[in-house]
Amino acid sequence: MKLNKRNIFIHMAKIAVNKTWLVATTGLSFDTITKDLSGRKVSTRTAGRIAKALNVPVEDILEAEDEIE
Repeated sequence: MKLNKRNIFIHMAKIAVNKTWLVATTGLSFDTITKDLSGRKVSTRTAGRIAKALNVPVEDILEAEDEIE
């Protein structure tokens, strides 16, 4: 599955945070966050951690064409 960068940045803007905050809140590295937002496939755990940090359902931050395997 891939993250929807646009939706993540919209949710980040709504709560006035940046990638540094996302790194600190999720416990993921800055490099991981950057690579995940650039289109690489992510694990369900990573997607869940980002969604939880942003306080949104995980489906709000995933690309629409992805299918759960």
